[in-house]
Amino acid sequence: MAEVSIISASKSFGETVAVEDLSMTIANGEFIVLLGPTGAGKTTTLRLIAGLEKPDIGSISLAGQDVTKLAPANRDVCFVFQQYSLYPHYTVFDNLAFPLRAPGRNIPKGEIEERVREVARLLKIESKLKNRATELSGGEMQRVAIGRALVRSPAVFLMDEPLSSLDAKLRDDLRVELKRIQRDLGATILYVTHDQLEALTLADRIGVLSEGRLVQIGTPREVYEKPSNVYVARRLGSPQINIFPRALFPDIAAPAGATQIGVRPEDVVIEPSAHDGTTRVAAIPAEVLTVEHLGVETVVLLQAGDSQIHALQASHTPVSHGAKTTISVRPNATLFFDDNGESGDGAKSGTGGTSPPTEEQAALA
Repeated sequence: MAEVSIISASKSFGETVAVEDLSMTIANGEFIVLLGPTGAGKTTTLRLIAGLEKPDIGSISLAGQDVTKLAPANRDVCFVFQQYSLYPHYTVFDNLAFPLRAPGRNIPKGEIEERVREVARLLKIESKLKNRATELSGGEMQRVAIGRALVRSPAVFLMDEPLSSLDAKLRDDLRVELKRIQRDLGATILYVTHDQLEALTLADRIGVLSEGRLVQIGTPREVYEKPSNVYVARRLGSPQINIFPRALFPDIAAPAGATQIGVRPEDVVIEPSAHDGTTRVAAIPAEVLTVEHLGVETVVLLQAGDSQIHALQASHTPVSHGAKTTISVRPNATLFFDDNGESGDGAKSGTGGTSPPTEEQAALA
């Protein structure tokens, strides 16, 4: 495994800027997730590292070597694409063995078999080695696609939303396994997703992209608790963070220049649930609009003044549609933003409330 660095890289396609002045280092053995909506520049960043695109300016280095001008086949990277990209007429064994049989590798047959079976055991698909790819379920096909990358032991793994086409249960299962495998192997992974749950559970660090620019990078906790602006704050958390005018909670002390307040739904306190001794700040009147019971949690939508606020409550919280109540926020759980949606250092206030492979895919298989 190796360290990867992107240094002041920019890439445009005609008048569209896909990546702009991007600098980032992925440490040896680190799992970094790039998070952002469609068009944020996530996939282009992967393609720049893989060599499928060349930066207009800037450079890419791998293990301290400048690889900006090297062809994809000459970079020790492996790309796991969103689609499975398996050879349908091959067995699982042959799909896994394919990158090891590439011309110039000269790997002995016995070693190929040993490495394929080891990866198959790791991914729990050893019993499927004789099956053709077309005989597999979606989850099994994605395991094979990931296994084809693992079998090569490259310096870095590049993964472009590899779980997005699976159903929720399979995504959960493979997400857990992928993190386990990464830890066991000490693999260096750059992973792209628009799914905030994947980002929070997989990443050592999360990089949030917006229109080709890296807005913030940090540990999941840092990015969640200290977002640099409203855009980042809204990328993580479900339900989404509440953003409302500073004037809605007039009793909360705010720093100079703050015009907007951000409060996570779990930090909103509905008055009936506050009689258990919960500390609260600056209660204001509100009306319950909807109540969604989600098993261990209840999501309550409230109207307070001209703002709608989501509150994440325990399942037994005694609230009902149309009820009049008051809401407050937990101490030290408030974020403040200026007119431009920027939070400065992002710190919380201490006083407020709160198909078969394509040619390029084969080259990186």
